[in-house]
Amino acid sequence: MIKQAIIPLAGLGTRLLPLTSVIPKELLPINGKPGIEYIIEECIDSGIKELIFIISKKKEMIRKFYHNDRFYKLIIKKKNDKRLITEYKKIKKYKKMIKFVYQNKPLGTGDAVLKCEKYIKDSHFLLLLPDDLIINKNCSKEMISLHKKTKSNIIASKKVKKKEVSRWGIFKLNKLYKNNFVIKGVVEKPSIKKSPSNYAVIGRYLLSKKIFKILSKISKGKNGEYHITDAIKQMIDNNENFIGHVFKGKYLDCGSLQGYINSTREVSKLWNFV
Repeated sequence: MIKQAIIPLAGLGTRLLPLTSVIPKELLPINGKPGIEYIIEECIDSGIKELIFIISKKKEMIRKFYHNDRFYKLIIKKKNDKRLITEYKKIKKYKKMIKFVYQNKPLGTGDAVLKCEKYIKDSHFLLLLPDDLIINKNCSKEMISLHKKTKSNIIASKKVKKKEVSRWGIFKLNKLYKNNFVIKGVVEKPSIKKSPSNYAVIGRYLLSKKIFKILSKISKGKNGEYHITDAIKQMIDNNENFIGHVFKGKYLDCGSLQGYINSTREVSKLWNFV
C-alpha cells in the first residue's frame, strides 16, 4: 500500500507575484479554502496516512497555518462559531498527518525529494506538485490502483495540442492502451517537429525508493538545480518500468496568475457558486 506523499512547497511562487510577496501561493484561496487543501484531500481520499511538506524558512507561514491552536481556541471560546469549530477540527486532523522538511536553498525538485529519503518507509511513495490541480476525479487514487496491478512506477499525463508541446515535458511512449502507456523517455520542452508525442508530464508521480540513490548521484541541470526528471530518465535507462497514466479529471494550472484566476473560476463552477 502507498501510505506516504511528498509535497514540495519551498518554491517562491514568482509567477504569482505580487500575490505571493507576503502569502505563500499554497495558502492562496481557491473558492474559499487554501489551494493546498485540495492536494491534501486528494491524498486522504487515496488512502495516504502521512504527508511530507517540503518548505523553506521563507515559507514558515505554511507551518504556522497548521500550528495555530492558541488562536483558534481563543476565537472559538469567544464566539463558539460552528463553522470555525469545524475548520479547527479539520486543521488539527491535517496537522497530525503532516511532517515538515526544510529545503532552504532553491536547488530544484530533485534536491527537495532527496531530503525526504530517511522518512520514506515503504517501497513506493506519491509525489504531488501543488501547482497542478486536478478536479472532478482523483488522479492519485487512479495511479495507486494502477500500481497495485502493475507494480510499476506511474506518472500522470494529459494529451496537449501539438502546437503547445514546447511548453511541457513530453513523453516518449509506446503501447498506448486505454488510458495508459509504457514510458520510454521524457523530452523537456521539445520543438513541434522533434516532439516524440503530444502526451505531457503532469505533476503526479508514484515512485520507487530506488530514485533516492540516483538523486544522490545526479549532476545539476538547468538553472543549477537537481531535476526529478533527470533521475527518472536514468531509472528508465536502467530498465525500471514506468507507465504513463492519462487521468480522467480536469487539469488546472494554479502556478501562474492567469491560471490561478481560471482555477478559482473552474472550481467555483464545480460547486455551483457562480
